[in-house]
Amino acid sequence: MFQIINLRKSLSIAVITSLSIFSFAQEKHLKNIKQLTFGGDNAEAYFSPNGDKLTLQVTNKAFGVSCDQIFMLDLKAQEFNEKSLQLVSTGKGRTTCSYYMPDGKHILYASTHAADHACPAPPKPIDGKYLWAIYPEFDIYIADLNGNITKQLTNSPGYDAEAVVSPDGKKIAFTSIRSGDLELYTMDIDGSNLKQITTGLGYDGGCFFSHDSKKLVFRSSRPKTAEAIKEYKDLLAQNLVAPSEMEIYTCNIDGSDLKQITNLGKANWAPYFHPSDKKIIFSSNHHSTRGYDFQLFMIDINGENLQQITYQSEFNAFPMFSPDGKKLVFSSNRMQSKPRETNVFIADWVEGDAAEIAQPKSLKKHITYLASDELQGRLTGSEGEKKAADYIAKEFKALGLKPYANNSYFQKFNYKVKLNPHATDGSGDKANHGTNVIAFLDNKASKTIIIGAHYDHLGLNEHNHSTKPNSHGEIHNGADDNSSGVAGVLELARMLSKNKTKENANYIFALFSGEEDGLIGSKHMAETLKSLHPNVIAMINMDMIGRLNADKGLTVGGIGTSPEFTKIVNKNKPAGFNVTLDPAGQGPSDHTSFYLKDIPVLFFFTGTHNDYHKPSDDEDKINYYGVRNITDYVFRVCSEIEKLEKVEFTKTAMNSEKVVPKYKVTLGIMPDYTDHGDGLHIDGVTDNRPAHAAGILAGDILVKIGDCEIKEVYGYMDCLSKLSVGDEKDVTVMRNGKPITVKVKF
Repeated sequence: MFQIINLRKSLSIAVITSLSIFSFAQEKHLKNIKQLTFGGDNAEAYFSPNGDKLTLQVTNKAFGVSCDQIFMLDLKAQEFNEKSLQLVSTGKGRTTCSYYMPDGKHILYASTHAADHACPAPPKPIDGKYLWAIYPEFDIYIADLNGNITKQLTNSPGYDAEAVVSPDGKKIAFTSIRSGDLELYTMDIDGSNLKQITTGLGYDGGCFFSHDSKKLVFRSSRPKTAEAIKEYKDLLAQNLVAPSEMEIYTCNIDGSDLKQITNLGKANWAPYFHPSDKKIIFSSNHHSTRGYDFQLFMIDINGENLQQITYQSEFNAFPMFSPDGKKLVFSSNRMQSKPRETNVFIADWVEGDAAEIAQPKSLKKHITYLASDELQGRLTGSEGEKKAADYIAKEFKALGLKPYANNSYFQKFNYKVKLNPHATDGSGDKANHGTNVIAFLDNKASKTIIIGAHYDHLGLNEHNHSTKPNSHGEIHNGADDNSSGVAGVLELARMLSKNKTKENANYIFALFSGEEDGLIGSKHMAETLKSLHPNVIAMINMDMIGRLNADKGLTVGGIGTSPEFTKIVNKNKPAGFNVTLDPAGQGPSDHTSFYLKDIPVLFFFTGTHNDYHKPSDDEDKINYYGVRNITDYVFRVCSEIEKLEKVEFTKTAMNSEKVVPKYKVTLGIMPDYTDHGDGLHIDGVTDNRPAHAAGILAGDILVKIGDCEIKEVYGYMDCLSKLSVGDEKDVTVMRNGKPITVKVKF
């Protein structure tokens, strides 16, 4: 990213608003979504063998059902309402996990009714933890569709539940505590030939067979640390489990070839095999940073190609494919009429295009090479820049993309570098040259979208842009700034050129040089763009997308440059991301060059950090989860933009009423430009500058310099403008909610 101070801040600061508008999101794998239940708590809906019925468990006081009972729903009905459900359990005790027997005329489920006709008491949280009850009264029964129990399959002390039938009709798998731990077991369809399948300590449950009946997929808690093991055992002794840490596993039906499929953290559960048996769909909150948010995801059985399936609402779980693989049924709290309602939905399943999933291996390959010492920091005009340009052009050629102009991917430009920032007469300026690398995807469309990023960085600090003092001669690899953005552009070029879809727009993939010296390369391209491509409708810029923080904070700038952008950006945001919207079309990166030519722009940016413009911005600090999700996000956003009949350009206010004051001193911090309203949030502190010397830390909130109060970045700059070199002031910051005052000499 172009050093922000070089834009005099006036270009880079905008009023930024937090994402607070709830909006529905793109769910491209699901079409014709239909709501099947209305009111209450409806979950775990599973298809009959021929796919024409569902069994599900329901709690609904309006039906007189105060805890889960099993109901049947006929999918051939003309309409669905509260009268569509038919009770098929006894109506006594609590039931769970129903499943059709092979004849389609009987169901399998667990119930507590034999021990007590009343509903067992639900568990209360312990130390604020959400808990599941493992009711020891559960046993497994077979019943006909009129609710008559025809057989009891288990009768051992403790929990026996979560039973499912293999597609070939030969086996039943279930979870039991009969060994002293919650393990998976199988038995023949008549209840004989009982076998224990899993043995690892932890809750193994919620299993389903693969479509060829050879494998099981299940959730497991598998505690590892001494503390976690003790907590698990202590809770289990009370017939409780804490379902907050679970991963997805598979094994053969005899327990062999046990594999952990996910390694995502938090709660990953309700897995089910995709019809191909090569993928698993499941529910997860691994992405969530705030509160309760479960979405459906899908992952390959080798643990790769994780992709988000649902976006709408905060609870989506219990997915199951119809026997023919054409439908998906799931539970969700979308479209609820009352809080805490969960209903069952069915949708046509739309198979996705594997080419349209961003690949972490490709992203890592690009970033690792571009940020390697071999390229010596990719300074514009250097040998390292040439190596990077050659690498990018080779990637474009391998994808079959056309050169942008003049039968060449390379667009060269000349300029002068200002080596002495204090000189006003041009003394010390140095002639330099750079090369943009640009490719074209020709879809024969009437409109074109640019996806861009800069690939240059600071080299050995020859141009004096480093934030580390005395760093001349040190390699500044710029992994985040901006190998991360380049990798995103190259991966999007692959996704858009190798997928099965012919998009409604042409695409220009532009990798700029000279950005760190003042957006030189992008300005050069923008000058002649409209003569070559007068139909450009948007420019998407990716700069520093590699350091997604623990809060999953992402800023999307430029949303005010076209009326539809806010809706599109909101609609497609990745689950769990905390997106901040910046309306301004101008900012400290290459999208500014295109905004100034009246082209709508969007700017994706994960923020500054302590390694910004330092030799320490290396590949090992890249958050690949973030890069992959942002790349997928940009793909979805572009897909929506290209469908618009018209993309109207809107000029954005640059806070013209706020005049950026001149100042002679520096504190040496990297500010968070978001207006939080409680002070200036500090993203980073520069070594050997006043803030560093005074003990100010990244994460502090600057609220006062002397008597000058600070609410946001403009207040900070106003306070600095009143100071002279050598002034000494008390500076107050908030740290962990407490004020700290330090003495700072400016």
